[in-house]
Amino acid sequence: MAALIHVAVGVLTNASGRVLIARRGADLHQGGLWEFPGGKVEPGEDVRQALTRELLEELGIRVEASEPLLTVEHDYGDRRVALDTHRVSHWQGEPRGQEGQPLAWVLPSGLDDYEFPEANLAIVERLQQT
Repeated sequence: MAALIHVAVGVLTNASGRVLIARRGADLHQGGLWEFPGGKVEPGEDVRQALTRELLEELGIRVEASEPLLTVEHDYGDRRVALDTHRVSHWQGEPRGQEGQPLAWVLPSGLDDYEFPEANLAIVERLQQT
């Protein structure tokens, strides 16, 4: 069985209720699909530290406030992930694709128009319920 990859995921919501999604690079696992930004929790980091580091690296923003939203475990067959998802309510800076990845601000009701990795579908569902 593949080792579990612990991932810190951020759901950023702007003043108009839209959430930020990013498209994965074609060369990555699940490449070309849309996702909520974040990345692996490194040894010695807690989830908040990882989320802060990843969103600074990926989006160029500094997280000021976040709270747990849900945790999703998913087995893709070739890898298993645990998405420790936090709702980011306050940040400093304007999110930009620091790695050249396209970004989109989308109303939760419009997320069905984008293709996500299976592990992200529970996050989409939760956002559409609130």
